Order: sequence, then structure tokens, then C-alpha cells
Amino acid sequence: MANETTFATREEVDFVVIGSGSAGGILAKELSTAGFSTVVLEQGPYRRLNDFTHDELSVVIRSELHGGGNEVHGQTYRQFEHEVAGPTPDGRTPIRYSRGVGGSSVHFTANFWRLRPTDFRERSLLGEISGTNFVDWPITYEELEPYYTKVDWEIGVSGAPGPFDAPRSKPFPMPPMPIKSSGVLMEQAAAELGWHAQPEPHAILSQPHNGRAACMSCGFCMWYGCEAGAKSSTLAAMIPLAEASGSCEIRPESTVIRIDTDDKGRASEVVYLDRDGVEQAQRTRAVVLSANGAESARLLLMSASSRHPDGLANSSGYVGRNLMFNQHALAIGVYEHPLNDFKGVQVSRIIHDFYETDEQRGFYGGGGIDARPLFSATPILHALLGHDPNAPRWGQGFKDTIAHDFSRSLSYVASTTSLPMDRNNVTLDPNSKDAWGRPAVRLTYMDHEDDLSMAAFFEDRCAELHEAGGAQKLWRFGIHPSTGGEHLLGTCRMGNDPASSVVDSKHRSHDVPNLFICDGSSMVTSGRGQPTHTIMALAFRAADHIKAAANAGDI
Repeated sequence: MANETTFATREEVDFVVIGSGSAGGILAKELSTAGFSTVVLEQGPYRRLNDFTHDELSVVIRSELHGGGNEVHGQTYRQFEHEVAGPTPDGRTPIRYSRGVGGSSVHFTANFWRLRPTDFRERSLLGEISGTNFVDWPITYEELEPYYTKVDWEIGVSGAPGPFDAPRSKPFPMPPMPIKSSGVLMEQAAAELGWHAQPEPHAILSQPHNGRAACMSCGFCMWYGCEAGAKSSTLAAMIPLAEASGSCEIRPESTVIRIDTDDKGRASEVVYLDRDGVEQAQRTRAVVLSANGAESARLLLMSASSRHPDGLANSSGYVGRNLMFNQHALAIGVYEHPLNDFKGVQVSRIIHDFYETDEQRGFYGGGGIDARPLFSATPILHALLGHDPNAPRWGQGFKDTIAHDFSRSLSYVASTTSLPMDRNNVTLDPNSKDAWGRPAVRLTYMDHEDDLSMAAFFEDRCAELHEAGGAQKLWRFGIHPSTGGEHLLGTCRMGNDPASSVVDSKHRSHDVPNLFICDGSSMVTSGRGQPTHTIMALAFRAADHIKAAANAGDI
């Protein structure tokens, strides 16, 4: 049913929420169901479930859900600030996310790991790391745990506790997804090596939940929208509730260009381009910025004024700094018998034996390993990226290798840490613009040496799993500096000190009292590679604080 709630742009609403993804969708639902008039400005389209397809050419190759390739976005990349930014070496868009109602929660793989208690206080436990802005969070796991549980039950998470999991106040609402061939092989190899494989928690429904259908095991999870509504995106789980409240208007194809402040320094309206490219401005009592870890920083920098010459909410100079992607490692193996791992969710088993930092390794970091088809979930990607590098690249040999390997391929994928540093940042490119005429994102990024060492450690572990599991052949990709990413973290970090953070522990800007920022940019450290559960938990927690402040007249 179409949303019938609308607000005039010159009508002052209680909240404008910028972005409708993992954080914005939750905040919109929480604020509107509490009775606050809420306008959600989303730069992408409003896709319904029946708009999603399995068209690999359109979705993956032509970046349909990303809104097109870098010819649209104009982003630039460099490793260090003394360099002139330009295209990435592989030609990909550096900052990658889904544009549309639901944001990247629509097309994510839906691996759902909680952070652990140690993640929030690693600086106190491990000490200073040279060249970084490595600090403790201003909150604890124990404070966030009820909100992780709220995500489990309201968003919808399937799983079972593992041997190293953080404490839980309530069980998973649904059992884990069925184990796949890749999961069985991981369990066998892990047992051989003395490691522990456990069910992967998923933001995908293993059985009907909250009026939504269960997963139908189509296999098109990673990078695709879910036409069944079983993937727990905010599009499926939160936006319908926000619209049903009668207090929320979802305004798609609304590209925000700046946040304006009044003569008291308070956010007063959000200026955006509508679907026809006409400039509009929505008046509001408060702004909630949840555009993601790159776009939130870009918008604050684009909102510079005489009162805020370095960008809105940027008296600390921390807006855009401390960007973290999460490093990764990978090894692909081909097995004797068909695995048919393209069926079902990407991942059914994970290993977390190496989650914590071990100082005997000689470097910071940790992470987890999952078993999945990865590129071999779909045929075009398998041919382009999952193909045996030692096999022919053309002709009958190429065809024969694809025909044999596609159903027998298994990837062990490691997700690891990234350290926050000044040199890794998002700024405005002085020369490049996007299709809407806005200064494009300029990415400056070079991984900390510990992050690269951690990834190399995990690449070895991935290869060991293949060897222990009896792979007939395997290959690695090597560890390389990041030139872009999908996990966009740390650029408006939370903290108690206004000199070294952008928002306080309740997500309120230190500089602008009626501006709240909550998304991946709020994270202080990177976790171990699957940040969305934490982003959603932060959003539920932020909503409680924002509602309390609004009800107390403190906004």
C-alpha cells in the first residue's frame, strides 16, 4: 500500500532523517511510531519486493542497486594525501553501497556478528598503537547488549550460540539456516585442525517471523535484493512499520546537498534536489544524519558556512577521518565432488578461533573465517573472478574448466580488523563532481601494516582449511592495500571529548545540539568484519536517547 502521509516542505516537522539504510530505517521507524512527524530523505528509488531480480548483468556488472558506476558518482582515490586523486587501479567505484530505500541492508550478504566486550575497550587492554587514533568506545558491550537483542527480534536474526560468542540476554528468535556443503567441509577441516566451526548468524529468516516469509534458498543474497522479504533489510522489517504509523513520509529520489543552520547555530532545514533536479528545503526541528560512513561525512563537509567554515559539526576536525573498511583474505579451493554451493544463503558456518588479538603474533587484530561460494554463486562472476587462474582463459579449455569447477568451488573468506588513522579519510574532491553537481567523494586510504599482516595471517589459515579438507586444487589472491570498500566506518566517531570526536555517546553532535549522527561513521573501532548488527543496535539505542531528549524538550 502506498504511503499516504505527506508533509509540506515549509511545514516544520519534528525530524528529518537523511538516509533509510541500516541506521536510518530503524531511526525513522522508532521516531515515527513514537508519534514524531518524520520525513526520510533517501537519494535512491523506492524499490518494492517485486522490483528485485536475479539479473546478474544488471545488478552486479552494471551496478543497478548502486545507482550506476563511477561515471555517475565521480569518486576519486589515492593512497596518500600528497598524491593527486584519480580512478582506482581496477576502475571500480571506491565507496560502494546500495542507493535506495533500505540502503545497503537491501543487498548485503546478511552475515550478522555482534562485537564482543573486548572490542569496546581494546585500547585499555592493549595500549597505544603508533600512528593510529586507537581509543576505547564511550559505551560498553553491556550497555549495547539489550539493543543487539532488540535487533535480533525486531529485525529478525537466525542463529545458534557459538563457543566464543559474547553473552546474550535472550536466545535467537529463529534457528540457524540449514548447513550447506561448504559448511560440512568447514566443520570437517576445522576438526582436523583443532578449530571450532559454528553456525553463522544471519539477518535472514529461517522460518516465518513478524509477518514475513522465510528464506526460499534462491541463492541470490550477496549484492541482490530479496524478492521474498526474508532478508532482514530495513526495507522489509522497518520501513513498513514507519509508514503505517501515519507520522512518516518516505521521500525517495531526494538527493541532499546541505544542512542549513539558523542564527543560533541550530539545524533548521535540509536542502535537497528532488527527482526532477529542483532544489527543495524541508524545515525541521532536528536532523538525524544516517547516510553511511562516507556520505554522512561528505554532507557535513558540504554544509560548511561562515559559522562552520570547516564543515558542519567539525570543530574537532574529525569529520571524514579514521575511515575503516575491514581487511579481508581469501583462498578458493576446488573439490572432487559437486558441492552445488550456489544454492541457499552464502554462508552456513564460521570459525572465530582467531577473533581476539594475540600479542604473540606480533601485530594487532583478529577476525573470523566463513565458508561460501562467493564468486561461484553466479555464473558470470565465477567466469570473471572465480575461475582457476592457471587454467585457459579462452576456448574449449576455458569452457571445460568452468563446467567442472563451478559446482565444485568453495571459498574460505576471512574478515578482519582495520585501525583508525588520520591518513585514511573522506574529503571533497576539488575537481570531480557527481551527476548531481555535488563535489565527489575523494578517498585517501592506505592500510596500517598490522591490518595487512593480519590479513596475511588469515590467508594462510584459509589455505590450511582447504588442505585439511582435501581440496584438489587451491589458489590465493594475495594481500593488497585497499582501494575501496563496502564497510564504511569511523568518520564521525562517537566519544566524550569534543576535541577528538564528532558526536557524544548518545549520538548528539558536540557542535550542533539538534543534529544527531548515527550510522557506520559512529563506530570507534572496526570490529572483525561484519559491522551491520552493531550499526543497527546503535540506531535502536540512539533512538531511545533522541526520543527521551525530545520528550524532555531538550532538542
